[in-house]
Amino acid sequence: MDLKLISSLVMLCFTVYLNQSYVMAAAKLDVLPTILKQSGDTVNLTWTNIQSPSPLDWIGIYSPPESKIDHYIGYLLLSSCISWTEGTCSLEVPLVNMRSGYQFRLYHGVPVNISENTLLDEDGNPLPSTATQLAVSKNVDFFNSNEPTQIHLSPTSSAQEMRVLFVIKDLIGSFVKYGLGSHSLSSIQASRTYSYKQSDMCHAPANSSIGWRDPGYFHDALLKGLEPEKRYFYQVGSDEGGWSSIYSFVSFSTEAEETNALLFGDMGTSVPYRTFLSTQAESRNTVKWLKRDIELLGDKPAFIAHIGDLSYARGYSWLWDEFFSQIQPLAAQVPYLVCIGNHEYDWPAQPWKPEWASKVYGTDGGGECGVPYSFRFHMPGNSSLSTGTSAPPTTNLYYSTSSGVVHFVYISTETSFVPGSDQYSFLVEDLKNVDRDKFPFVVLLGHRPMYTSSNEITDEPLRAQMLKYLEPLLVEYKVNLALWGHVHKYERTCPMKNFTCSRNMNLSDPVHVVIGMGGQDWQPSWTPLLDHPSYPIFPQPSWSLYRSGEFGYVRLHANKNLLTLSYVGNHDGEVHDILQIHSCLKLPTISRRYRPMTLVTGSLFFIFLVSIVGVLSYMVYNHWQTKRHGSSKSSWSRIST
Repeated sequence: MDLKLISSLVMLCFTVYLNQSYVMAAAKLDVLPTILKQSGDTVNLTWTNIQSPSPLDWIGIYSPPESKIDHYIGYLLLSSCISWTEGTCSLEVPLVNMRSGYQFRLYHGVPVNISENTLLDEDGNPLPSTATQLAVSKNVDFFNSNEPTQIHLSPTSSAQEMRVLFVIKDLIGSFVKYGLGSHSLSSIQASRTYSYKQSDMCHAPANSSIGWRDPGYFHDALLKGLEPEKRYFYQVGSDEGGWSSIYSFVSFSTEAEETNALLFGDMGTSVPYRTFLSTQAESRNTVKWLKRDIELLGDKPAFIAHIGDLSYARGYSWLWDEFFSQIQPLAAQVPYLVCIGNHEYDWPAQPWKPEWASKVYGTDGGGECGVPYSFRFHMPGNSSLSTGTSAPPTTNLYYSTSSGVVHFVYISTETSFVPGSDQYSFLVEDLKNVDRDKFPFVVLLGHRPMYTSSNEITDEPLRAQMLKYLEPLLVEYKVNLALWGHVHKYERTCPMKNFTCSRNMNLSDPVHVVIGMGGQDWQPSWTPLLDHPSYPIFPQPSWSLYRSGEFGYVRLHANKNLLTLSYVGNHDGEVHDILQIHSCLKLPTISRRYRPMTLVTGSLFFIFLVSIVGVLSYMVYNHWQTKRHGSSKSSWSRIST
């Protein structure tokens, strides 16, 4: 080849290299501020001099800052900024204190040809290419890396106690200061400390370098000797590591004759960026309305119950941090109770997996095998199950609490509940020993539903086992209400057993309500016509009295005579369905489709009295409330007896 030609080619390549280097050097990514006061504070990202902007250009979010190039926790598309085509724009991003700093890296995006080796997100979209890095920001740090975060409350079996849980980066002795006034935190309680390791996870992504982040140290302090129904103020931390803001809660009472609770399942987490998994943007609205309801309750004791599928982290540990940051405004004020769901637990080698469950229990836990769930929460009771691996045992599986006039029983649908299991024995003993004079209502809560008209074919074998072994217990011990998650919809049944609405003497059979509409948006349709499954027609079974696909949650309020469950929709914060269950009179639910009926007990006077009360209840009911309030524009007042 001619030497002159070779020289020309070399000069051309060098010129192209210089031009590319110039373009890369010209792009700039600034971040302000670089020191954040507390978790949740916002940074401003500004980029300039992007040559030939592409709608695929993106910013990777890295924590810790030294993370490998493809180990970002999330990303932002520059095209989400209104003036991105000019090559200069800015975005604001709130950052959660994950006990390490952040760094942002700017990339030129290119179309990705999908192949067998292409990395995809959960929605099947290719992850952005890191081939062309344009700029890197300065690091962002928190003023206090040991800032106490993830503050939340948990009850015990005693109304005179309350647990306070929180997370700190380093192994520092920490405390809870508390008292009856915000300026008189005269009592102090040390916390016990524990954590888990990457090797405790069961498989990827939970135990992989891309999914794992150090969880810090969990702190658990037990406050004792609380006076009943008093507002306590508290602060967590230490002089060495720093103190949190001051929060407050209202203590419980063994003599309370009123119960208030906010309940839902499958809420998930909303994050301000895209990541490897689908996240649950609607959870923001759920939290917004829950916060409103807690404020309206004022100084009344209350709690939240989240019945499975909590953060949807599924092995990507920073989503747990995002989840607790989202719920802390709620969970630092009222106890946050939980059930285990498939997305906290299920993995291929889980210890209880009978033949019928081979397609029920899969890999939904993302390799976490219940470890983060067990360490991050502390529920009453001492249920525990070995994982069969080196991982710590799974806890918080089944337990019961009583609040006011209601006894609540929480179960695990992911571990054995059949006769002979510890859970089945616990359930029998617990239900048969409830003092129904003191607690006229019993509510059972679990993740996967016993009844649903959703097209949930995979779980049919599990539901068959629940009907065989659990439903007889609910009927025998007169459980009033069963609340379930997993199906991301709302559905209320009649009082029923064996797919049949109860009549006459059996009106005390349980009502089942699916409340998995907390925020997760993926869900199969309702069950279609059996003879025309492709038709968009979804007949509602006779036992299904009301169902809806709207996101939301339920409020539970009860006194000695009446339990009321109200379904609140997220789009307007209004009540869209009401269930009422009477206690001593054993009247059924009140709704348009299910009329009140009296019970035959043998006494003519009692029959007459119950009939009169039933008619009066129905008349009063029709006078001041309807089954659906979707069109109502009035706000709700504080729950009261």
